[in-house]
Amino acid sequence: MALLPFEEASRRLNAAARSYRGIQSIPVQRIVGSVDRSDDFDRNFRARRALSRDRLAQLRTAEALAPLPAIVVFEVGGAYFVEDGHHRVALAHEQGAEFIDAQVTSVMTDYEMGPDVDVCRLIHTEQQRQLLDETGLAAVRPQARIQFTLLDGYTQLREVIDAYGYRLSAERGTLLSPPDIAADWYDHVYAPAMEAVVAAGLPRLYESWHSTDADQFLWVHQLRRDLRAHDPAIGWTAVARYARSINLGHQRKRYHLRHAGAPLPRRDP
Repeated sequence: MALLPFEEASRRLNAAARSYRGIQSIPVQRIVGSVDRSDDFDRNFRARRALSRDRLAQLRTAEALAPLPAIVVFEVGGAYFVEDGHHRVALAHEQGAEFIDAQVTSVMTDYEMGPDVDVCRLIHTEQQRQLLDETGLAAVRPQARIQFTLLDGYTQLREVIDAYGYRLSAERGTLLSPPDIAADWYDHVYAPAMEAVVAAGLPRLYESWHSTDADQFLWVHQLRRDLRAHDPAIGWTAVARYARSINLGHQRKRYHLRHAGAPLPRRDP
């Protein structure tokens, strides 16, 4: 696994505000990225260049004479990105050290980053954050935890909400704000649809798919759109029951599981 670039992680998580925390002892296994040398080492800080290996040899000699200085890192969501001291981290890995001294600057974020974080999870998190923030759901329905297994779910749902907002504004004869549209959509579309999904037992039926509530909403929404060509009045309950009779097939399940991803969890306030 590759080291994560600091700028990409902070951008995707919308992390900006910084606070210096001083020198701390930090877990080596939570060092997941680099400010400017993510191509020089892998996630275990094994050197990818001969020059780096020579530098490691020099550090082994220096460490025998005196303690090495603290490294310099940025902390983002509980994970660390090295600004200075990449070879010292590599040496710590080589020696099996659990902790290393570091000058820490924290970068504020709402998300928790574990040691196994990768770019895919960062992209999922960014897409989820943008959906919730730009539609207004984060403000008007903060309890909404809309999460998709496949990345394109966020784009598809944004199109669903936009289309709903267009129709709602036309019906009311005024241009509604995104938060007003989001609140109405959540209360009168998403919530009733999910009640029907649960009542029909779809979460249990597709438990082995590791599908989310949002996955199942998008599926029954697409089914309802197709079925309304034959029955314009068909409701969520009938659509969810009909969904139980559809065999999606092993090939689709394999694709779903192979490309599955998830956003990062939010940190406790």
